[in-house]
Amino acid sequence: MSVNDFSILLLAGGRGQRMGGQDKGLLEWRGQPLIAHLHAVARPFTDDLIISCNRNPERYAAYADRLVSDDSDDFPGPLAGIRAGLAAARHGHLLVLPCDVPQIDAALLTAILEAVRRDPSRPLMLRQGEHWEPLLCVIPTAHAGVFDSAWALGERSPRKVMLQLRAQALQCPPDDPRLANLNTPELLQSPDHSPDAPS
Repeated sequence: MSVNDFSILLLAGGRGQRMGGQDKGLLEWRGQPLIAHLHAVARPFTDDLIISCNRNPERYAAYADRLVSDDSDDFPGPLAGIRAGLAAARHGHLLVLPCDVPQIDAALLTAILEAVRRDPSRPLMLRQGEHWEPLLCVIPTAHAGVFDSAWALGERSPRKVMLQLRAQALQCPPDDPRLANLNTPELLQSPDHSPDAPS
């Protein structure tokens, strides 16, 4: 498997409730929109970079090869974005990243992809300590129908669907700063994540 066996989906389609309803992917951190940080690290890893967004497509288009959106207009959650990404992906595996983890780096993406190459038939999710990180995952696109069936039955948890598919884990340290989830205004402005903090 090579780099170009993977499509990458950046999730930016949420309601942004913790951000007061703002479009989270377009909020600035260190002088750039959050989506720009994810684009910078993901772009070298694929020729099929997809963004799931439900607002401001004209702004997101600059950071993606293609855009997808949910098939309903009530912000039904990340599983909807993942389903749209699986349907659109041109390659056999879809690497999923949320837009609010801007400290993800190339070393971690490389480790994720290498782990998938060792066992390409199962989904992979990151685990941080004892907790699964279901929006940091790789899904074989052959499983798209499983996700659609689960959705039709009312399931809305990506983690549960992937565990049903016997997802493998890539273990990360409990305090791995690369997985810091900047999903509130306070975290975006925190000294730990400020422009003066080490990157």
